[in-house]
Amino acid sequence: MPPVPLLRPQEVVRAFRRLNWEVARQRGSHIILTKPGQIATLSVPNHTQVARGTLRSLIAKAGLTVEEFLQALES
Repeated sequence: MPPVPLLRPQEVVRAFRRLNWEVARQRGSHIILTKPGQIATLSVPNHTQVARGTLRSLIAKAGLTVEEFLQALES
């Protein structure tokens, strides 16, 4: 399993948008993402960087592997 990189919130949101997640709203310092047909919502903290553990949790909650997320990040 490749390591999870430290990323800015905008990079995380861009990768999830490539995976058909949509920005539903932003309330305070969190960006909320939804996906049609998906029960879960993703809450990306809008801080300087997204912590590795938080990003790994978001990837798992989205039903993805780290490799799938990294591919979306690179494309």
